[in-house]
Amino acid sequence: MYPSDIRKKISNNDLLLSTSMFSREPHVAAAVYQTNPDWVWIDQEHSPFGTESIGAICVMARQAGVAGVIRVPWNNPGDIKKAYDVGATGVMVPQVDNPEEAAEAIQYAKYPPIGERGIAPFFAGMLGVTASDVIEHANSETFLILQMESTEAYEKVDETLKLEHFEVLLVGPTDLSASLGVPGQIHHDRVEQIMSDVATKMKGTGKALATTFGDPEDCRRWIGEGYRMMNVSSVLALGTEGTRKYFAEFREQFG
Repeated sequence: MYPSDIRKKISNNDLLLSTSMFSREPHVAAAVYQTNPDWVWIDQEHSPFGTESIGAICVMARQAGVAGVIRVPWNNPGDIKKAYDVGATGVMVPQVDNPEEAAEAIQYAKYPPIGERGIAPFFAGMLGVTASDVIEHANSETFLILQMESTEAYEKVDETLKLEHFEVLLVGPTDLSASLGVPGQIHHDRVEQIMSDVATKMKGTGKALATTFGDPEDCRRWIGEGYRMMNVSSVLALGTEGTRKYFAEFREQFG
């Protein structure tokens, strides 16, 4: 339950499967966790929910052995700090276009001496651990996902990958397609060429490569291409039984 073991799984290049958290209702979250995800995608960038609505479901995720990942609205210290303080194991930062912005996200996400995140772990008491436990483990237990979603980010990805203290790079095919001038065409040759090239660049970096697709067969394809951290649609789209089925299939095929 605490500390989470997902950083170890990332280091081992394990297959880590997620589904999107489409609700903030605790009973819905419980049903999502019962599909056996490794992590869940809790979106705050495009959703109407505020930080106050997600604390309980992050704690529930930890209790279920699932890594709750909050995608914050933007690369700023306030949102990143709050996301970790309500119990997120991972924070995802959208539209990180260059190494300078990546370095800022690292500063916001890590406790000193690595970064400059303020210390006030709100979730500790709800989980039954001490603030001292959280402070001791935070930099080695939590993880940071940077989203590569633009041509600029792709052109500078080699420099970004040289940075320490972020654990996951996530390629966002939809925004990437817009940056390439083919908005919404996530299967366009130029999008897929970049996705394949990034998979090659990621080998040997020690970082996990992630992405997301709504069609599980697209997920199957890109797991095979090296995307070992995959968000597979949502339980709203696939249902609990469908989500559980695809997770089992992918683990048997790629695990």
